[in-house]
Amino acid sequence: MKPRVTSQKFFETFLRVLMTLSTGTAIVLSSISICDGNWLSAPGRPLFGVWDTCKANRDPPCSEEMMGLSRIMVVVRTTACLAVVLAIFGLELMMVSQLCEDGHSRRKWALGCAMLLVGFLLSSVGTVTYVFLLRNLAIYGTFTLTFWAQFLAVFLFFLNSISGLYLNRLTG
Repeated sequence: MKPRVTSQKFFETFLRVLMTLSTGTAIVLSSISICDGNWLSAPGRPLFGVWDTCKANRDPPCSEEMMGLSRIMVVVRTTACLAVVLAIFGLELMMVSQLCEDGHSRRKWALGCAMLLVGFLLSSVGTVTYVFLLRNLAIYGTFTLTFWAQFLAVFLFFLNSISGLYLNRLTG
């Protein structure tokens, strides 16, 4: 009976460490993607990013459509950046729950996973908003590697949060 309990504890610890590493990877991918910000490449046009859609001193000056698009990109930047911040705090809670096993470890893990889930919702809103705003250009252009890094990070935020909450419920 004793070896079975030890193997279950090992398997649970292994899964938690795997989720923690995967969450760290998602945070790095999303951070790089947001910092670079160039998510769409259209032929004959510069890269369209989340940071520099329209500059005031550009020659020729920006059109009204591009000025409006630049104002709406604030939503994309804000939600994506808040998602990374929430994911960092969620990852910290997940790591603390593994390192300091006390009576509150399971709650810390669940709160960290819930923060990841909110991070997923925010980052997916930002990513979907970007695609929706540039849907006409996306037909003629291609999404860059940094966009796909953000897309993968959104998926990993979801996967880690849901599986972390499920594992916490199973082991409770």
